[in-house]
Amino acid sequence: MSAFEPVRFAALTDVGVKRSHNQDACAAQPAVDAAGFAAQGHVFVVADGMGGHAVGEKASAKAARDIPFLYLKHARDGIIAAIRHAFQEANAGIFAIGQQNPEFRGLGTTSTALFIRPEGAWVGHVGDSRAYRIRKGLTEQLTFDHSWVWEIARRKGVDPDELGDFKKNVIIRSLGPDPEVEVDIEGPYPLEPGDAFLLCSDGLTGVVTPQEIGAVVTALPPDDAARFLVQIANLRGGPDNITVLIVQMPDGRQKGKATTAVGRSAFARLWSGWNKRVPWSFSVLGMGVSLALFSLSLQIGGVPGATIFFVLAAILILTGLAGLTVHVQKEETSGAIVTVADTAPRALNVYKKHDCQLTRELADRFAQIEASLLAGNRSHGIPTDFEAHAKLVATADCAAEKNDHTATFRARCYSLLLLAEAFHKSRQKQESFRPSWTPSPSSPS
Repeated sequence: MSAFEPVRFAALTDVGVKRSHNQDACAAQPAVDAAGFAAQGHVFVVADGMGGHAVGEKASAKAARDIPFLYLKHARDGIIAAIRHAFQEANAGIFAIGQQNPEFRGLGTTSTALFIRPEGAWVGHVGDSRAYRIRKGLTEQLTFDHSWVWEIARRKGVDPDELGDFKKNVIIRSLGPDPEVEVDIEGPYPLEPGDAFLLCSDGLTGVVTPQEIGAVVTALPPDDAARFLVQIANLRGGPDNITVLIVQMPDGRQKGKATTAVGRSAFARLWSGWNKRVPWSFSVLGMGVSLALFSLSLQIGGVPGATIFFVLAAILILTGLAGLTVHVQKEETSGAIVTVADTAPRALNVYKKHDCQLTRELADRFAQIEASLLAGNRSHGIPTDFEAHAKLVATADCAAEKNDHTATFRARCYSLLLLAEAFHKSRQKQESFRPSWTPSPSSPS
C-alpha cells in the first residue's frame, strides 16, 4: 500500500453484562490525504484500564487520547522512535496522575496501537489487549500477551493454552504503575489488498475464539462485524468490558471500477505515468524554459507574438520554481522521518495462527446458539422482528443447500445478530434470564 487509499474501519466498546462501568477506551485517527498518510499513516488504539472503575477509566481514556497525539509529535524521529516515545510519554503521564492523587495509586491500562503506513503495518503494544491480522483464511496474532501465563509458557517453551487458567488474568506489564515501561514494537508487516486488522480488549478474546473472530471479520463489513462480536461476547456472559476495532484494507476492486467509470484519457494516463518518474515541477519548469527560448527566437526573427509567449514562459517558470520549492521541502521531511533503524530488516513475529475458513460446521455452531436465543426471546416476550429473522434463516438455509459456505455463514451471522440485539435491548443487569453460550472445548480454535 504505497499510495494513499482510505481504509474502512469500525470501533465499538461495550460495558458487558457483569461490569457496572466501562474501563475500556479506543481511538481512530486515519490520515485524511496523501501527505498525511506519507508522513504519519493511519493510527488506531485500544486500551483496557485497571485499578477500579474511576481509576481504570481515567488511565485507558488518557492512553487512547495521548498515544496518537504523541506519535504525531515524534513522527519526524522515525516510526520506531515515534511509537516508543508515544507509549513511554503516555506511561509517564498516567504514572504522574497516580503519584499526585492517592486515590488513583495503582492505576494502569493495557494499550495496543496499529499504525498503517506506506511501508506496511506496525504495532505498538503493552499488556494483554491483542492485535490480529485476518488474511486468506488465517487469523494471526501479532502481539505477545504480557500476562503471567504467557510468560511462563514462553519460559517452558509450550503453548499458553496448555497451561489452562493458570494466573490467566495476571498482567505483568502495563502503562501507569511504574515510571518506565518496555514497549513491544512489531513490524512492518507487508500489506495485501483485503487484509483486515482487529484490535481488542480481553473482554472479547476471553469468550470468543480466534477462529470465530477471523470468520466474522472475513464475512461481514467492519461495522456489522464489530456489532456481532460484541453481541456474541455478551451472549456468552459478557464477564468484562468489550472493545473491538476493525480496520479493513482496500481490496482494489472499487479503485478499478472508479477508473473505468471515469474513463481517463490517453493523455491523462501518460501524464500520470510521467509524474511518477519526474516531479511535475520539473516538467513545468522545463516547458517554461523551452517556451522562453521559443519566444527569444521569435523576437530575433522579428515574428509578431513573441511578447505573449514570453509572458506565458514567465508564468510557467515561476510556477515550476514554486513547485520545486515544495518538492524539496517534502523530500527533506520524508528524509527526516526515515532512519537506519526503520529500514533495517526486522523479524516479523506471528505469535499464534488459527484457521478461520468459513465452514458449515462454524455456521452450525452459531445456529445452535441462535435456536436457544430464539426460544428465549419468544418465551420471555422480548420484542423481536421474527418475520425479518425468518427471512434471514431462509436465506441461510438456501445458501446451505447450494453449499455456499460464505453466504450461509454471513446470513447466519445476521440472523443471530438480529435476535441478540433485540435481547440486549431488553436485558437488565442480573436478570433471571442470563444465557451464557460458550464454545465447546472440542471446537477448533
